[in-house]
Amino acid sequence: MTSFGRVISVRGSQARVGLLATSQMLFSEVRATVGRFVSIRSASSVIVAMITEVSCEDLPTSDNYVASASVDLLGEILGGDRPKFQRGVTNYPTIGDTVDLINAQELRTIYAPSGSDQINVGTLQQDPSVTAYVDIEEMLSKHFAVLGSTGVGKSTGVSLLLNEILKSRPNLRIFLLDVHNEYGRCFGERAQVLNPRNLKLPFWLFNFEEIVDVLFGGRPGVPEELDILAEVIPIAKGIYTQYQNADRVGLKRIDPKQIGYTVDTPVPYRLVDLISLIDERMGKLENRSSRIIYHKLISRIETVRNDPRYAFMFDNANVGGDTMAEVISHLFRLPANGKPMTVMQLAGFPAEVIDSVVSVLCRMAFDFGLWSDGVSPLLFVCEEAHRYASADRNIGFGPTRKAVSRIAKEGRKYGVYLGLVTQRPAELDATIISQCNTLFTMRLANDRDQALLRSAVSDAAANLLSFVPSLGTREVLAFGEGVALPTRLRFKEVPPHQLPRSEATIATVPSVAAGHDMHFVSAVLERWRGATSHRDVPNDPAIAERPAARTTTLDAPMLQPSMGLDPDRFSLLKKPLR
Repeated sequence: MTSFGRVISVRGSQARVGLLATSQMLFSEVRATVGRFVSIRSASSVIVAMITEVSCEDLPTSDNYVASASVDLLGEILGGDRPKFQRGVTNYPTIGDTVDLINAQELRTIYAPSGSDQINVGTLQQDPSVTAYVDIEEMLSKHFAVLGSTGVGKSTGVSLLLNEILKSRPNLRIFLLDVHNEYGRCFGERAQVLNPRNLKLPFWLFNFEEIVDVLFGGRPGVPEELDILAEVIPIAKGIYTQYQNADRVGLKRIDPKQIGYTVDTPVPYRLVDLISLIDERMGKLENRSSRIIYHKLISRIETVRNDPRYAFMFDNANVGGDTMAEVISHLFRLPANGKPMTVMQLAGFPAEVIDSVVSVLCRMAFDFGLWSDGVSPLLFVCEEAHRYASADRNIGFGPTRKAVSRIAKEGRKYGVYLGLVTQRPAELDATIISQCNTLFTMRLANDRDQALLRSAVSDAAANLLSFVPSLGTREVLAFGEGVALPTRLRFKEVPPHQLPRSEATIATVPSVAAGHDMHFVSAVLERWRGATSHRDVPNDPAIAERPAARTTTLDAPMLQPSMGLDPDRFSLLKKPLR
């Protein structure tokens, strides 16, 4: 059979192919268009290349060619009884080598699973009969990212990948930051779902920068107040340790300052001790303006302590108790007890505190991996990653970026792997995304995002990125270590029970059967108010878990009418201006 083309020029990782008019196939049947794989027969191997451009301009003078195509050289199939594919090209093609469209058998050789550690994520876009596999070890140990605009099936792709990973690695622990509360039902019995109602994350686990972020509501701290806090927190930790060690009556007291804790040591302390230490210092001052600073700091701590939205941090704040082992065991599933995955739903947390909560979780995940020498691997998946690790240093919370960055740079040495999911890769810290060696790119329309991708993709097939704006829904370009070749593939269908909520249930047409009457509105308001007050919400499963004493003392004071003010205080507004 006559081949359908010949090599007419070679330059670096690219070659130019003349498409022959004498081919037995009609040109329309050949479909030699961009994105198709071709095979170039060289002396010792079959070189695999991808067409990136087809043109009938500037053709060689010979009448044999009807068009010319630019191809990227990707790898080669080495012969023998069992053909094997390898990345990179050892023997370059020469002028006149024959070129053919790749056949299904050669595609299967390229994408054949090389070991048991492969997951099936879909099929090739070029040939749906060939299954696309991802090497799970390469994908996890060198981090991965899923990128794509809203509505292209990104969340569904994440659900598919994580479910396949759980199937293949039932003992790998996975921690997913779920920004929009959409993954709660995707993993069935294999995942524990955490939200502000059932999370216990004691305030003393926060380091100094994180607790300051909580106390000041995300705004920069007042320097004088920060100095006071930095001085008294280590002493409060020392006092708590004294309580714990004072088993025998008459035991010699140690000066709390001599214990040697820093503001960042993850050791329990009690808020009551912290406030009394600040109060004691305030009592020794005579200058009124200095005392105001101390007074402001105390009222700031009290306000946050009494805010019901922060109950997950400040429950039992004055009782103490070293619960760090229980918290880490609960958060990071050690032991897993059949639920190796945690879905952390962030949508219910106060907006001011989300950054510091994410910072604590990332930091603890990394530190636990570090101090356990990576014995129990963990995959940490960040949804909407550009929120926590923004490229702009002035946006977001510095410690969160630092914590995500540490996992990206050093996590693989300690068994902490990173999965990033974002719709705006250009807004993500470039250092972090460059550490993700497997990229699943879905449709992206923004020029800056595409430019960033070109710099992040090290493959010869960076030209493939010109397809990114025209990808269909569920279509993916996969690059990097996890896939045999830079590949255009289609994610397989996800079963309905594994669809994220945003894909599965919320339609723009309201349900007629829902009956949106006043009772419905009242029920929504009840939940809404319940999230920001100490009152118990009817039908709330978390009521039983909450201590009863708190609800009686503070019964939603912000909803009661204010007392003792002049009832005619608004009459001034009613008077005419002249």
